[in-house]
Amino acid sequence: MVQCDLRQREGRDAVEAAVRQFGGVNCLVNAAGVNQFALLERQDDEAIADLVSMNVTATLQLTRRLLPWLRRAPNALLVNVGSTFGSIGYPGFAAYCASKFALRGFSEALRRELADSHVKVLYVAPRATRTSMNGAHVVAMNDELNVAMDPPREVAAQIARAISRESEELYLGWPEKLFVKLNGLWPRIVDQALRRQLPTIQRFARHDLPREST
Repeated sequence: MVQCDLRQREGRDAVEAAVRQFGGVNCLVNAAGVNQFALLERQDDEAIADLVSMNVTATLQLTRRLLPWLRRAPNALLVNVGSTFGSIGYPGFAAYCASKFALRGFSEALRRELADSHVKVLYVAPRATRTSMNGAHVVAMNDELNVAMDPPREVAAQIARAISRESEELYLGWPEKLFVKLNGLWPRIVDQALRRQLPTIQRFARHDLPREST
């Protein structure tokens, strides 16, 4: 097991060294990330930079580093774990949404870039998950808004099934799947639904909690 900070070059070096030691790799799952639930104007520059560095920059850098190893395998998978918030911009999560929109775009572009290779790019988008990444204020808000939160074990099982089936894109949870499609086709409908939720979201987002990670 390798424990490291993927935002640091030394951390990515450690991962590649482990791959070299094992003689290669045929599957990379990009699931590391950080989040902060807060109104954008209440976040500081360092928190935003740290979130983008982990969720976007480090993910792209690690993928670039390991892509030659994936190419050497007879069949290989690159699995990017995104979020429903990579398709739906949600108040209180502006920076996080921006990073997950970027990850979804990265997955789409790289899938097309590697279309003539044996490396397949999968994108899996869970909805809210009951982990430490979602702190007390998020849980309380979701309870008040009747937003479902999936157990981590269930999400992991669905990601594993997506890998076994090599599903290029998979969105988890209902009605979140529907909202993703609605937001793509008729975003004004989602605008109106979220406008009704806005006072509740703002009330819970005006808090002071440390950034959480997963």
